[in-house]
Amino acid sequence: MPLSRLNPEQLQAAKAPFGHNLIIASAGTGKTSTIVGRIGYLLKEGVKPEEILLLTFTNKAAAEMVERVAGYFSKEVATRIEAGTFHAVSYRWLKKMDRQIILKQPSELKTLFRSIYDKRQFHHLQAEGQPFSANFLYDLYSLYQNATMEDFESWLNRRHEGQEPFIEIYLDIIREFEETKESYGFVNFNDLLILMREAVKESELPFKEVLIDEYQDTNELQGSMIDAMEPPSLFCVGDYDQSIYAFNGANINIIGSFTKKFADAKVFTLTKNYRSTAPILSLANRVIEYNERIYPKQLEVVRQGNAQMPKLLIFDNLLQQYETIAHMIRRSTTPHKEIAIIFRNNASADGVEAMLREQGIACKRKGGRSFFDAKEVKAALDIATLIANPKDMMAFIHIFEYAKGIGSATAKELFEGLITLGDGNMLEGIFHPKSMTNPFKTRSTNYQLGLFDHPTQIGSVSRFAHLGLDENFMAHPILKHPSLNADGVRFIYDFFKLAKDLKAKKQPVSIIRTILSSATYGFIIEQLARKRATLKNGEIDEAKKDEALDRIKRKGGLLVQLANAYNTLEKFINAMVLGGKELSEGEGVNLLTVHASKGLEFSEVYIIDLMDGRFPNRKLASQAGQIEEERRLFYVAVTRAKDLLYLSYAKYDSFKDTNFMPSQFLYEAGLLKKDQTFEKLKALSDH
Repeated sequence: MPLSRLNPEQLQAAKAPFGHNLIIASAGTGKTSTIVGRIGYLLKEGVKPEEILLLTFTNKAAAEMVERVAGYFSKEVATRIEAGTFHAVSYRWLKKMDRQIILKQPSELKTLFRSIYDKRQFHHLQAEGQPFSANFLYDLYSLYQNATMEDFESWLNRRHEGQEPFIEIYLDIIREFEETKESYGFVNFNDLLILMREAVKESELPFKEVLIDEYQDTNELQGSMIDAMEPPSLFCVGDYDQSIYAFNGANINIIGSFTKKFADAKVFTLTKNYRSTAPILSLANRVIEYNERIYPKQLEVVRQGNAQMPKLLIFDNLLQQYETIAHMIRRSTTPHKEIAIIFRNNASADGVEAMLREQGIACKRKGGRSFFDAKEVKAALDIATLIANPKDMMAFIHIFEYAKGIGSATAKELFEGLITLGDGNMLEGIFHPKSMTNPFKTRSTNYQLGLFDHPTQIGSVSRFAHLGLDENFMAHPILKHPSLNADGVRFIYDFFKLAKDLKAKKQPVSIIRTILSSATYGFIIEQLARKRATLKNGEIDEAKKDEALDRIKRKGGLLVQLANAYNTLEKFINAMVLGGKELSEGEGVNLLTVHASKGLEFSEVYIIDLMDGRFPNRKLASQAGQIEEERRLFYVAVTRAKDLLYLSYAKYDSFKDTNFMPSQFLYEAGLLKKDQTFEKLKALSDH
């Protein structure tokens, strides 16, 4: 039984009575073992596996816990537990409820949002300030959905002064965006939780207990979904000192107010740290104690024996810092996979990565661009998505943005034209178009909402007669769009031929192979390879282009391997969308932002660029959680280290001709003597 391996504190928490239980599990105190122990206790008490819901912040964490449960019970029992991220669980349950939804990545829906935004004009408004860009407005709206339950107008006006003249246009853009999504069944990750929250109010879920990992990182939207479920018992595991996602809407008050919210709340604290040495843990505690103590705790180091003190490395300039750390790692006896370089901002990684590669040291970045973020992978999946669901406008827009002379707005109009010609089905619009004079809509005029006339006059198909394409294709009504040029028509022709080739195929692996060998995909990857091989003077480096094409084709091979494991196209595409973000590639030294390092541990850790302005990042601190959030980030970074910890800063950046002051956290850690500089930094934090 998993309970037999728990220490007394963990055991007491795992056997907590049914109700509302909060477990404060600091870094390295065995929270995963405690959660697995709790699940084992529930099963022993007669709770059925399907009556247990485990919510985590990564599918990997959920899979690890379920696997450990299977080791004590059986795979058959463990797989009946409902486990996964908030989004994955919501998606599965909405499907069980027969909700017709098409999950889209935020980047995809941002394209749709931009196509709607681009129809608006702001120049007629009398305003001193500038309107937000489409991308910024989209990100702001997404943050709003996660962070609060108040109306968007009030929230925006409170956070951003000077935007009042534009608010009515913003609201209408959002209205059209939401209506368009609903009409096509598109949902993003926020929508999954919103739909789930509304669905559970109308149906009774079977869960007797809901377990939540990383409870300190929940946001208002996730919290409202849990509240709507009204589970008989809650088992929430988290650490107030590791709440680091305020920028993404996480609300630290959710964990902070647990005992006020639930009258029967019980709080258990895990104090035995199994990860770090005493000096490392002592340094972390000295700094985090500057934050308010809502849940007091005193961690006890379990590891015994000699331990090396954390070392402060001071450099005259940034380049010297990166060079020296690369040399130290080259001389280190620690396996490279057990070494991490942690930084506050991604920009810090560029210099140190260059120095590592100069030394011939392999390294990888976690939290950067994943396999599924590669444009060539997205393009192949978008084409496959259109075959699985011919109503998927976003996939169509992404593909046709590659065509010369066709932007997102025209691509959207072409799709809507095909939908009209096919009675709601894009593929029918391709193969069996209705005989119509004009499949395109005329835009309306509304000066107040920034909408102006855009007449879509029908173009003559005869202008493309010189292309010598198939006569049946040349008679297609879609070619009457006035914005089309010869290159765009050729792209449409190749896409139509690909759609015909894919029409009879069912197996995902066969579909992916056909896509990868098509003229449409070949045109797309040729563009990508040329762009990646373009030099500063505009010339194409042919060797780089061949290298880029080779890397693209290797990704295609991996996509074929992934597709081979699925027997339906829908399951394959859904797996790629839901799980893609957790794939990481490469090996060697780990280069990590603090956020990407969360939940990991390493024998040897370097925390770099500990200069005021970089870590803490005062600009970001002013937007999310003030200096307390930056201090929690420092605490998380330090507690990734098991044996060796190096903290470094540079005094000068020669490239930007900038002098730096040390991070105030170095003073708080006792590594620098508190002086006038510290008092100045502290004053900045207090304000």
